[in-house]
Amino acid sequence: MRVQVLTIFPELFGPFLATSLVGRAIEKGLLDVRVHDLREFSEDRHRSVDDEPYGGGGGMVMMAPPWIRAVRTLSEAPGGEQRPWRILMSPQGARLDEPRVRELAARRDLILMCGRYEGIDERVRQTVVDEEVSIGDYVLSGGELPAMVLIEAVSRQVPGVVKLADSVEQDSFRNGLLDYPHYTRPPMVEGLEVPEVLLSGNHAAIRRWREEQALRATREKRPDLLARAGSGGAAATES
Repeated sequence: MRVQVLTIFPELFGPFLATSLVGRAIEKGLLDVRVHDLREFSEDRHRSVDDEPYGGGGGMVMMAPPWIRAVRTLSEAPGGEQRPWRILMSPQGARLDEPRVRELAARRDLILMCGRYEGIDERVRQTVVDEEVSIGDYVLSGGELPAMVLIEAVSRQVPGVVKLADSVEQDSFRNGLLDYPHYTRPPMVEGLEVPEVLLSGNHAAIRRWREEQALRATREKRPDLLARAGSGGAAATES
């Protein structure tokens, strides 16, 4: 899978792309992430990417020409291949959830656009954006952190990135439910014991217990998910 990122702060991605699952996936060639500095697509000697807004008020607005030039350049697909899907990270976009993550991962070729300042000239959205994606109803200083969230989420869908394939199928939200509780050694902590069923060796009983606990956790913490959960099912391990 290939992901290209456009930002004026490419240095923010270095540690993230070298760490944990994403870093290992890149090393193995399962994930190809390329970070591009938007300023390289500016045509003036100052490498300008922003200017004062028409109509006054507010902060600086990112100019359309560098974005349009950059996205079109990165969208060129060799040999008639389908061009990348172009995503603007924006609080105005549809909220990212597990079904959308799977849909985006299936596209296999993404461009993530990370805005800054007061926003991006509206004509960028009108010309080179396929969709806007939000990670929540709040405002950040830029799209870089949301882009990292999206990269982390879609990378888990790439075969071979997560060591145990079952853990992806059983992640929280996969079946519309939250995860079940996890326990490991020692068996007693602050007077709290590991549930006896997990020590029983009875895999059918353990599976039923996990399904019940996933449903209970969802009911108590995120009842809004139950409308989408249907009859429920096992929500199992995170990796």
